[in-house]
Amino acid sequence: MQKILIIDDSKFARIKLGSYIKKAGFELIEAENGKIGLEKALSEKPDCIICDILMPVMDGFEFVEKFTATGSEIPIINMTADIQNSTKEKILKLGSSLVLSKPPKEEILISSIKTALKNKDL
Repeated sequence: MQKILIIDDSKFARIKLGSYIKKAGFELIEAENGKIGLEKALSEKPDCIICDILMPVMDGFEFVEKFTATGSEIPIINMTADIQNSTKEKILKLGSSLVLSKPPKEEILISSIKTALKNKDL
């Protein structure tokens, strides 16, 4: 079973998105900030990472920068409520695979995960 790591400081968001992920047949791993998310990403080796951008302790920008610096090719899908193109461009330059508007609809989230997993295997 493929593992998906959700990193989000909102417990509500983790529960909601986690329910979509489990319903789609994936194993769920959760982290409440980028620091814990980085530890879990390195130890659990998920197949895909879903990461909020604005969080305390370590935000999504720092997470993506530190995680991609490890050389890992695990796809990262970031989420943000920020509608500015500059935010999306910055996170993509750091190594994110995709940026979704928050909160993503179930179909969009699952479709994005499946696409990221397919592209990873190419």
